[in-house]
Amino acid sequence: MFGKKDEKKPRILFLDRKNDYVSQLAEYFTNQLFEGRYEVYSAGFEHDIIDCEMISVMYQVGEDMRRQVAKDLKNDELLPKDDNYDLVIYLEKPIFDEYSKKSPWQGKQILAPMIAREDFTATDDAELYQDYVKVIEQVKAWVKDNMGDFEALSKLVSA
Repeated sequence: MFGKKDEKKPRILFLDRKNDYVSQLAEYFTNQLFEGRYEVYSAGFEHDIIDCEMISVMYQVGEDMRRQVAKDLKNDELLPKDDNYDLVIYLEKPIFDEYSKKSPWQGKQILAPMIAREDFTATDDAELYQDYVKVIEQVKAWVKDNMGDFEALSKLVSA
């Protein structure tokens, strides 16, 4: 009652096609590294389940993301009903190219493309593990480098 008034946290949405891959990692690492600083979500344009291989590799590298839930943009239980985000961060270039010009988030969109699964070169399980580790490290590094300062992050807006 007499405490400090709650300050509105910036609302961030990470997007990829199915919310089964890098958008999940970005949401997870933002919550881990910047807990309480943002109201952060991830979603996809299509519904699917989270990549089980990715969950397994994350667990093997000491990160437990088993509580993450895949969401499409129509999910009104786990996403804000008002669709009002301060920034929307696309993690796949084809999705950005397809949707950014017609999205309701004009002037709030950032492109931060990550390694696509199609770019994996694995020929066995050990190499597949390494491909996932590279993606995990890439997303974690991007989050660490960019999510610490909302004003600097806002300057990355490209659409």
